Amino acid sequence: MALYGGIEAGGTKFVCAIGTGPHDIRAEIRFPTSVPTEAIKHAIDFFQEYQGDEPLAAIGVASFGPVDPDPRSPTFGYVTTTPKPGWAHTDFVGPLRNALGVPVGFDTDVNGAALGEHRWGAAQDVDTFVYLTIGTGLGGGGMVDGKLVHGLMHPEMGHMLVPHNWTDDPYGGYCPYHGDCWEGLAAGPALEGRWQTRAENLPVDHPAWALEAHYLALGIVNIICTLSPQRIILGGGVMDQRHLFPLIQAQVRAKLNGYIQAAPILHTIADYIVPPGLGNRAGVLGAIALAQNAAGAV
Repeated sequence: MALYGGIEAGGTKFVCAIGTGPHDIRAEIRFPTSVPTEAIKHAIDFFQEYQGDEPLAAIGVASFGPVDPDPRSPTFGYVTTTPKPGWAHTDFVGPLRNALGVPVGFDTDVNGAALGEHRWGAAQDVDTFVYLTIGTGLGGGGMVDGKLVHGLMHPEMGHMLVPHNWTDDPYGGYCPYHGDCWEGLAAGPALEGRWQTRAENLPVDHPAWALEAHYLALGIVNIICTLSPQRIILGGGVMDQRHLFPLIQAQVRAKLNGYIQAAPILHTIADYIVPPGLGNRAGVLGAIALAQNAAGAV
């Protein structure tokens, strides 16, 4: 059976793995997301060491963004206008291809996670869905009719503009581009900036969680009305606070106000807005799925 390499390139850490799927990971490494030359070389060294024993058919990269995922573009495989210091306009795919000599699949971290969830996780039975991560950033990826969503570039759901409740929430938002966009109001750093402590330190009855559910539900309602997904998967570190799920589900139903008469929303919303089936491994497994696609194995 062919082996594949996957890189989940997050804003704070890289996860690199070799295998064929969730039940067959042969090797794995994690390290901080340092400067591009150092981080990419660390990943290449990991794969080259393993290739001495068994060749890899392809590599997949699921990266923080924005990125250029269009294979026809001269900057395909680049991280583009990211605010992460040192990474803007970085060629990610080129060094991997040159060093490893294999096809490289490339997409956003959230599109990669969506692909992983479709192949092995909580979206195996649907073909139009959205995967959202709420953590250091807030991003969304997804599929429509079984194909990852691309167009002008890729989805940037976290930068939707949602109503800011200035009366109850004077916090200005943390997004360096838009201030109080969805990410600026609801990602992990917004929780920390607003309440002056990390999210995991907030008790379950803290008012932070009702406000967080309100903001997350606003964006989710926009996504439901725009893309009509058959399921919404919520991952990322903030969603490790599982008590958020019923709060968000109730807020989504209330904000839709009976307009969308679909059984999953009216009767089984706990099965409609769900955690990832792959847990915190959705990203790196999604990268392996991108590698399989790049090799033409699926």
